[in-house]
Amino acid sequence: MHAPRSILTVAEMGAADHAAITGGTPGITLMERAGAAVAQAIGERFTPCRTLVLAGPGNNGGDAYVVARLLGKAGFDVRLEALSAPRTDDAKAAAAAWGGQAHTVKGVTGDAELVVVGLFGAGLDRPLTGEAARLARASARIQDRVVAIDLPSGLSGDTAKAVGEDAFCAGLTVTFQRRKLAHVLQPGRELCGEVVVADIGLGEITTSLFENGPELWLAKFPWPKATAYKHTRGRLIVVSGEAWRTGAARLAARGALRIGAGLVTVLSPPDALSVNAAHLEAVMLAPFETDQELGEAAEDAEAAVIGPAAGVNDETLANVLALARTGAALVIDADALTVFRGDPEELFSVLDRDDVLTPHPGEFERVFPGLLKSAKNKVEAAREAARRAGAVVLIKGADTVIAAPDGRAAVNMNGVPWLATAGSGDVLAGFIGGLLAQGMDSFEAACAGAWIHAAAGAAFGPGLIAEDLPGLAPKVLADLTMLL
Repeated sequence: MHAPRSILTVAEMGAADHAAITGGTPGITLMERAGAAVAQAIGERFTPCRTLVLAGPGNNGGDAYVVARLLGKAGFDVRLEALSAPRTDDAKAAAAAWGGQAHTVKGVTGDAELVVVGLFGAGLDRPLTGEAARLARASARIQDRVVAIDLPSGLSGDTAKAVGEDAFCAGLTVTFQRRKLAHVLQPGRELCGEVVVADIGLGEITTSLFENGPELWLAKFPWPKATAYKHTRGRLIVVSGEAWRTGAARLAARGALRIGAGLVTVLSPPDALSVNAAHLEAVMLAPFETDQELGEAAEDAEAAVIGPAAGVNDETLANVLALARTGAALVIDADALTVFRGDPEELFSVLDRDDVLTPHPGEFERVFPGLLKSAKNKVEAAREAARRAGAVVLIKGADTVIAAPDGRAAVNMNGVPWLATAGSGDVLAGFIGGLLAQGMDSFEAACAGAWIHAAAGAAFGPGLIAEDLPGLAPKVLADLTMLL
């Protein structure tokens, strides 16, 4: 299996470029490799056609000159338009090798059947203006015919947002060596379309941010041994809400059981026992009335899930504190986060590195007010939240981010829109709790749970409801065993 795939900041990519050049690889050589990768990706997807290549004054524009030259040799009818003359030595060399005419950017795509954009790279720090801005707005109408070099011009490589009001939309983005933050976080991720990562020979790059995939956590996955029995496979408790709010806990419990926890118990208020009993089979059921009774019932559990439909009330707050005293690894979700909105520090004071918080952005705002807005991007927000909480933080969404207190972070890459359905997050909490109960480290458990959750959703597709997800996990797990 390959090593985990890293995600780079603009500064990290710049340092990698610099290291390669000082190590003896000329900058123009890297530019030629980059342009060749873009031209190859285009040739694999498009037949020769009328092509407009847009070149900026920097090295992103230099890549564009290389692409124009290579596409011309491959039979494409190329028109190159430049914002201004090249300013870097490598871009000047690429422009000279192009040898064709460089027209002034007109701000319209004309009769072009394909548009290749190399105006500005990931380090852009000022808004698009004039003709470039007009072209960016026009690109939304022809996104499937736009190819971006490195990333759509107008996007910041680090924030994944437009630097100003406008950024290009691309159906294909060809980037180099590793994905950048703008390729994996929204809204940049959607503007990039299909992303191809081309190796241009920069070597290994050290970072603590990764694409979430089996390469990151499969080696630590808690597969059962031949001598396993239910107690050795982990004991998990899930806290149920009141009688009319029980379904979320059952979804989490079933998810935990399907992902391998050996013994899962729903701890239920007495008035909800009959409702839960009518729907549970392999999942066990036990009553509790007070936070003290809950803590006692959870004493032997390796992990606990609390929050799904638990209720935003003093009882839920007390229950979280009681579970924290047991030493079980906690998955704290939904209502169990919201109850601490008035005093998040009370929550943070009882957490440890084995615990996992799983907020959606609204819940995140309640516990970490203003952080998503003030942070440079979602990854930095998650990292800071994990540092403050002293626990793993998973921010749900189309670009789910998982961060650990030690600074490690991952971005989920396999999310699908079918997961946007009631109860989906409850199953995710159960998946993570089930892995924690089996002894998996919390960061890896959160990453694995998120990936398996998304893979299950993708396997079902349209029409998915949360009740489907636990039953889809076994096939995903079986596929993972083939990677061992």
